[in-house]
Amino acid sequence: MIYTFYKTEDSRWYIDLPTWKGSIADLEMVAGADVMLDILSENKNILTVDLSDNYKDKEKWDKPVILELHEKHTGLTGGGATYMWGDEKIWLCDVTKFVFDGHFPHFIVFGIINE
Repeated sequence: MIYTFYKTEDSRWYIDLPTWKGSIADLEMVAGADVMLDILSENKNILTVDLSDNYKDKEKWDKPVILELHEKHTGLTGGGATYMWGDEKIWLCDVTKFVFDGHFPHFIVFGIINE
């Protein structure tokens, strides 16, 4: 699955998700995901990735990025899930379930396709 993330002039990251019917605010990358995108994009304003929930797909890329599910959150704590990227915690909102057909996958694996 190919997805593009873009950073606005005010340095806020969003996923480009044309099929999303909710608010654009729901698509903002925050709580570590924004920092991860800054690092992976090398401070550029756009990052396109080939995204998978199949751990074995890591073999497709020279330098795969691997996020492992750490904890799912309920609506009482804001929803979403925390993933580990190495030693870093990355919070991803419930839009993740929209991308992955209704669930938070144990692994999110991707390769950067625009360097």
